[in-house]
Amino acid sequence: MNRTIAPGNSKIKWRSHEITLVTATAILLLTGYLWYLGSTAPGQFSAPFINNRVPFNFFKNVVLPDISIGLFTYAAYLWLSLYTIPRLLFPKKVEAGMSKISVSFKKISFQGMAKKIVKEYVWLFIQLALIILIVGIVNNVATYYRHEWLFNYPGFSIFFNKNNPKSQMNIGGDFFAVAASIGMYGLYACAREIIINLLHSSKQREYNVSVCNKVTVFLVPFFAIAVFLQAFKVIHDTQFFVSYCLAVPAIFAMFISNVYWLFPLKGDDLFTRKPTLTRLLITSFIYAVPLMVFTHEAVPLSFLLGWALQLFVVTPLTWLYYKANKEKILQLKIVESALAKSKTDLQYLRSQINPHFLFNVLNTLYGTALQENAERSAEGIQKLGDMMRFMLHENNLDFIEMTKEVEYLKNYIALQKLRTQASPGIIIEDSINEQNCNHRIAPMLLIPLVENAFKHGISLQEKSWIKISLTCTQKNILFEVRNSVHEKMENDPEKERSGIGFKNVMERLKLIYPDKFQVSVNRDENEFFVKLNIEA
Repeated sequence: MNRTIAPGNSKIKWRSHEITLVTATAILLLTGYLWYLGSTAPGQFSAPFINNRVPFNFFKNVVLPDISIGLFTYAAYLWLSLYTIPRLLFPKKVEAGMSKISVSFKKISFQGMAKKIVKEYVWLFIQLALIILIVGIVNNVATYYRHEWLFNYPGFSIFFNKNNPKSQMNIGGDFFAVAASIGMYGLYACAREIIINLLHSSKQREYNVSVCNKVTVFLVPFFAIAVFLQAFKVIHDTQFFVSYCLAVPAIFAMFISNVYWLFPLKGDDLFTRKPTLTRLLITSFIYAVPLMVFTHEAVPLSFLLGWALQLFVVTPLTWLYYKANKEKILQLKIVESALAKSKTDLQYLRSQINPHFLFNVLNTLYGTALQENAERSAEGIQKLGDMMRFMLHENNLDFIEMTKEVEYLKNYIALQKLRTQASPGIIIEDSINEQNCNHRIAPMLLIPLVENAFKHGISLQEKSWIKISLTCTQKNILFEVRNSVHEKMENDPEKERSGIGFKNVMERLKLIYPDKFQVSVNRDENEFFVKLNIEA
């Protein structure tokens, strides 16, 4: 059995890296805050309360308000990122229902689907409203206790008092801030999902996914370090953070550009060749602009120093990294090309199967019509219609439910029984057990074996038989076909042909189920037997 390149299973880890970063940021801010509380004199917090003769409690007026704001904000983020957005992006039940609508309007109505979609968006609105309400209330309560000394005067009310315009808190401001934050995160999430979808549908999917993961995994420590330095007050110079946030991404961008674009594109050419040199000068020119913050020289000189750093320091270092990892990096491009070829071959093989089978069915219906039995003809046409719908709606998918493949198989066998029922010397037995057949399978993978059995195992002059068996286990699909063997006539053009269907099955198995299938073929003077075992 030849080993083939399996489709790439790499996934974009942007979402998981984002959650890791936000969690690390929350932990760093919390520990930094506790460290700050432990290193600060309590009098600094209590002075405004004492000066305004307001009772002061360190935990009630400082610790709990500050920590509660952070914890509830973090909890709201987790709810949105782990539940709300995934439910909105991947509504499996709704998508499954929509696909059924395109096949059969009898099973589910458009109105029913519309209600489900409306229900999903109503639930989304309720979630957002509850998050804004809860986090807004927490922020307002925390603000009150954190600045309780500001509100200790007669007539104070958290609501607007027309007789005392200064008496109320700005409760609307906190709710608006929460809503605005959710809106901004929603825009960011939309942009993130658009980029992820573009990467998944790109021609060089595996390569682009790898680059994306490199970028997102870099951002985690990049921002975590900045948060750590800020939370623990390690560096107080604002200029340092400006330089850090501009220079480090610029150097990393040069690394990504060189290693995953320029160097693979260069191939074995010299750097002095015009196309390569031009690209290198342009990219280093662009990524030199943020490095101007490193120096306090005049703008032209500062820019030239940054350009020289990217060109003569960063580029040689990235070249050494590329040389050390060249085989692994280029292998992704090779795999992409092989996968594209495999998909093209698979589509070609499918296109060979469908017309071949349709001609057989049409011949069956033609023979039935000749017998002038309208009822049987109607039955055959109905089954053909079901099979045509299968090929239109399911055959273009990579995988379908096993029940649909079985339904197609049963229709084909029923049509063949319809054609041969007037011949007592032809025995057709089928044992199709659908129990445990909960797997997904490549469409029209089993039918060519049955088709070959009817093609080569039926004779109107000799006793003929076909026996078909299908069973499933939790992990495997077991399929067996036996048919009688008849000597071909000398002038039969099919005599030397083994059948295109069986060859296609073997090729598709190699492409779709590499190392996950076994095929046994036996033949004697009277019978041909094929047994297929697929690890689904």
